[in-house]
Amino acid sequence: MLEMTGLGVRYGDVTAVSDVDLTIGDGEVVALLGPSGCGKSTLLRAVAGLERPSAGAVSWDGADLAGTPVHRRGFGLVFQDGQLFPHRDVAGNVAFGLRMLRVEREERAKRVTRLLELVGLAGYERRRVTELSGGEQQRVALARALAPEPRLLLLDEPLSALDRALREQLALDLARLLRETGTTALVVTHDHDEAFTLADRVAVMRTGRIRQVGPPSQVWREPVDVEVARFLGCGKVLPPEAAHALVGVRARVGLRATALRVTGDGPLAGVVVERVHRRDHVRLLVELDGERYEAVGPVGGRWEPGERVRLAVDPDGVAIIG
Repeated sequence: MLEMTGLGVRYGDVTAVSDVDLTIGDGEVVALLGPSGCGKSTLLRAVAGLERPSAGAVSWDGADLAGTPVHRRGFGLVFQDGQLFPHRDVAGNVAFGLRMLRVEREERAKRVTRLLELVGLAGYERRRVTELSGGEQQRVALARALAPEPRLLLLDEPLSALDRALREQLALDLARLLRETGTTALVVTHDHDEAFTLADRVAVMRTGRIRQVGPPSQVWREPVDVEVARFLGCGKVLPPEAAHALVGVRARVGLRATALRVTGDGPLAGVVVERVHRRDHVRLLVELDGERYEAVGPVGGRWEPGERVRLAVDPDGVAIIG
């Protein structure tokens, strides 16, 4: 079990990470989710031993890791660019950590074969890594990190260099891989979908602090404050009275773009102000009782500005704040 207690990292007068308390249980996957520059990668590097904490402690099963160098922590690392060895083939990259551990040749070959099957690269042993696509290279990096059977896997924006479609597929594959191998992991990402696909728990980070920790569904539906709600896609925040009138909830509410949907028999009536076509839906700006809201409709919709539409509330687009 990994435990961070009061962890802080400073660079001179600049505080990058402050007073972080976070525990990751054996076999659990936790995602550190936050915008660029919030300190999440610095926190991961402190766990890895690449940054020296200015306060607090990182421990494993109760043992303080302050005096343990990076290569003796038993942690695996995967970065955004994979950092593969270009002069080694795929098998040579995956087997690198096993060589350092002096694992026998036959066992190395078996483990390399098994891991390449797990990451969907069976038969790629002799391929040059420079001939692989970006997604294939990142799969090799994952296999290499998992080969020594690390007690903790640390992934720093592992999919962000890939295009959207490939990122979504590899996130699903990575989630399956982590579950099948029972790997304990800490994943740093700025992507909501990636975090919620991979993690058992999500830790939302802003300005160097952990603002909220919980299961993905809870964090998504019940953000702890307005800042977290806005980061999680709530473009409009309603006070309790306005929320009660619109969605029937007497609480501060955040509305995502999907909170209002166009439907022929919806109980709400609005007027279209703007229309934008997306890949799989139409995004509308509608005026409702003197206020403007985002709404969505099916991709075949042809609503024009000034046209009246009927709307219904989609609970999946509504978040209860605090």
